Order: sequence, then structure tokens, then C-alpha cells
Amino acid sequence: MAQTVWSILPPVITIVLALWTKEVYMSLIIGISSGALLFTGGNLLESILTMFAVMEDKVGGNVNILVFLVILGILVAAITRSGATRAYGEWAARVIHGKRSASILTALLGIVIFIDDYFNCLTVGTVMRPVTDKFKIARTKLAYIIDATAAPVCIIAPVSSWAAAVGSSLPEDATIDGFTLFLQTIPFNLYAWLMLVFMIYIIWTGRDYATMGRSVQENAEHFFIPPEYQDADEEEEESKKVLGAGNGKILDLLLPLVVLIAACVYGMLYTGGIHDGKSVADAFANCDSAKSLVMGSFIAFVFTGLLYLPRRVITFGQFCACFTKGFKAMVPAIFILCLAWTLSGICSDKYLDLGGYVGAVVSSNATVMTLLPPIFFLVAIGLAFATGTSWGTFGILIPIALAVVGTDNESLLTLCVAATLSGAVGGDHASPISDTTILASAGAQCHHLDHVSTQLPYVLTVAVCCLIGYIVDGLTQNGWLGLATAFGCLIVVMLAIRAKVPVVDK
Repeated sequence: MAQTVWSILPPVITIVLALWTKEVYMSLIIGISSGALLFTGGNLLESILTMFAVMEDKVGGNVNILVFLVILGILVAAITRSGATRAYGEWAARVIHGKRSASILTALLGIVIFIDDYFNCLTVGTVMRPVTDKFKIARTKLAYIIDATAAPVCIIAPVSSWAAAVGSSLPEDATIDGFTLFLQTIPFNLYAWLMLVFMIYIIWTGRDYATMGRSVQENAEHFFIPPEYQDADEEEEESKKVLGAGNGKILDLLLPLVVLIAACVYGMLYTGGIHDGKSVADAFANCDSAKSLVMGSFIAFVFTGLLYLPRRVITFGQFCACFTKGFKAMVPAIFILCLAWTLSGICSDKYLDLGGYVGAVVSSNATVMTLLPPIFFLVAIGLAFATGTSWGTFGILIPIALAVVGTDNESLLTLCVAATLSGAVGGDHASPISDTTILASAGAQCHHLDHVSTQLPYVLTVAVCCLIGYIVDGLTQNGWLGLATAFGCLIVVMLAIRAKVPVVDK
């Protein structure tokens, strides 16, 4: 299909409807249907076939992620049923003495789990939600902390699925090594660094503002759990009465998580060819992260069964009951992910070619080299926000940056790629159809659009500071000056918050 401005219509329809109606599923379905109608020239029957053909292609291509989510859901259910989460919560209640400590511990756990953002969102939410609930921390605040330590940590961690995705985004005929380029962008990924610092500042001071401030204030007056998750909690309690709860210890929580992380790391090395003589760096750069996560999660699943059953932490019947419980817990996230992937597929170069249109706009307006870093940052934010995928965004824009800048000016290329990665994460954070945002909501068990609306002001605050930093990057061709400028802007913002915003969550 020819590259036209109409290609941006489906994601725009989806986002506007989602924000207006607060019904994510129907908004995604309408957005996908509008894209299929555009592609087929208004042929209703062909558009239906096209819609499900895209879904088959995208969901089939991501089936390993779906299997990983199901296995992770089963693991979470088994750990919860074992009583290990309860034991951890009781320990945390003795050790942690306030909202600040609980939030800081949540953030630290999110930083430690840098392997993959999906794993990060669900694991941190599962482990810390009982603790944050005990201290009546708003679930919207928990979702923000989870989201702010998922993608931002993964995008600056050399050992992560994101590093592999960035490295594989370069064209096959590129003369520069993708993993080496990724390493060079780490110091200049302004959004990731600034969001982490800003999150810690907000936690430490308790000065939440805008929609988050109102949410936290309302939560302080009346602790709120969304009705759909109240039902889940009631079902869990009823299930425990019927089947009984386990006698797990904190070790029964820690060991499965340690094995899961170690197995996922080994899976990345294995699929990357570590046994074929490749170096660790090359193995991570060439790994299949989806297959690695499935392999790691299955190893952890088997380990957990062997850890629990012989010791009678839970019975065989309780362990098997976790299969349907874990799958059921993941159904909302899986459904939204399938729809979000389908929307992304409709916008791909095979159909509406949104990336091609954006690339043409960037190329035609990239004549002023000094403006390239801020241009790539803004385009990446817009594209990630519209499509809900940061991986797709830098998959589209990194080859464009390479084509526009070339490999001769390696410094400018590094800044443009860093700006692209930074913008992709920022747009992904702001988008209501982003898979990471969806999973952060699922991990915190809060209403999805409540998480989006409360996180958005924080995303915009950090993004403005980053934009100023990338403007300095372009003007000076010096990434360190841009980094210093962005941090300087953020410090000014934090001082203004301290002067104007009262403490609402401390």
C-alpha cells in the first residue's frame, strides 16, 4: 500500500477511543477494523479476513511470549498458593516501616530484574503487591514504579532481551556491529536515566502531583482495589479455604525466582550460540529472547514442582490447580497483547506501512544535521505512542538513522540511535496500547487506563527535559553536554516540585 497520512488513522482512532471510553478491548478492535478497511478499500468481508490474517501472523510469531506468560502465571499462582508470598509479606511487614521503604524496595527489585520487561512487570508486581497493599500504597503508584523500572532498566542493561532486539535492528549489510552500537548509546539514553532518577525522587519525597497526586490522595482516604481484582482476591481466598494454603517459607519464593532469572540468562546464551564457540557478548547479541524466556520459565516451573512437592509445601492437587489459576490470571493481558500486536501488524509495511510513511517524513525533513537527535527523539515518541511498541519503533527508525547519518560520523549516529531508543521507551510508557504498560497494570492489579492517566504527567515531565538535552546534543555534537543539560533541567523541575507540591504520600 502507498505510504500516506491515512496510515496513522488506526492507532489514532484506537488511542482516542481508549482515552475517551476507557474500554481498551473495544478500542483496539475498532482501530484494527478501521485499518483493515483502509487496506481493503472499504471491502467489509475482505477486511474481516485481513484482520484475522494479521492476527494469525502476529500472534503466531509471538506464541513463545504467550507461552512464557502462561508459565509465569502458573509459577506466580504456585508461589502464592505455597504460602511463600505470605511469608515474605510477614517478613517485610516486620522489616519495612513505612510507604517510602516499601516503595524503595519495590524499585530496587525492579532494577535488579533487568533481563526482560515482561518478566520484570509481572514478577515485581506479584512479589511486592501484598507488601504495598499492607502499607496502603496506591496501586496506580505501584504500577508507575513497576513501569518506570521495567523498560528503562532493560534498555540500558547490556544483558537483556532489549539489547538483543536493538542489536538485531540494524540492516544485515550494516558495516557497524549492532551490539557495540548499543553499548555506546547507554550513557546517552536520557529518558531511561532521567526516569529512574525522577522515580526515586518522587518516592523519596512523596510529592506526587497532577493525576497521580489526586489518585494517591483519594487512596489515602479510602484504599481502592479495582472490582475485577477484588473478585480475583475473593476467589483466591475461597480457593484457599477449599484446597488449603501451603506452608512455604521465604526461601520457597526466592529460589524459584533465582532459578528463573538464571535459566533465562542461560537460555539467551544457549540460543545465541554460546556452545558453538561464540563469545558471551555475541551470544547475547544473537539470542532469541522469546525462546530463551520460554526455556527459562519451563526450567523454573519444573524446579518449583521438584522443590515443593517432595517437601509437601503444597499437595499435588494444589499444584495442578495452579495451572488453570495461572492461565486465568493472564487472560486479560494475553487478550490485550494479541490485539495490540494485531494493530501493530496492520500498521506494518505489509499493510498500511506506517513506518514507511514516518521514515519518509523524517528523511525529507532531516536536512539540518544539528536537529537530527531531537527529531529522532520526537518521531520515536510519536511512533511508539501510536503503535504501542518500542521494539517496533527502534526497528523502524534505527535503519533510517543509519541511512541518514551513515557510519562515517559515528558520534552523531550514536546520538541519533540513543535518541531513538530514548523516545521509543518514552512513547511506550505513555501509550495505552503498549504491552509493557499493559503488563505493569496487570502486575499491580490496577485499572489499565488509571495507570496510563496517572503516569502520563510524569512521562511528559521527563520527556521535556530529554528533548532539551537532545537539542544540546545536536547543537554541540557532544552527548555528555546533552546529558548534563538534561539532568540540570530535571533538577530544576524537582526543585520546583519541592517548592510547589505538598507531600501526599510519605
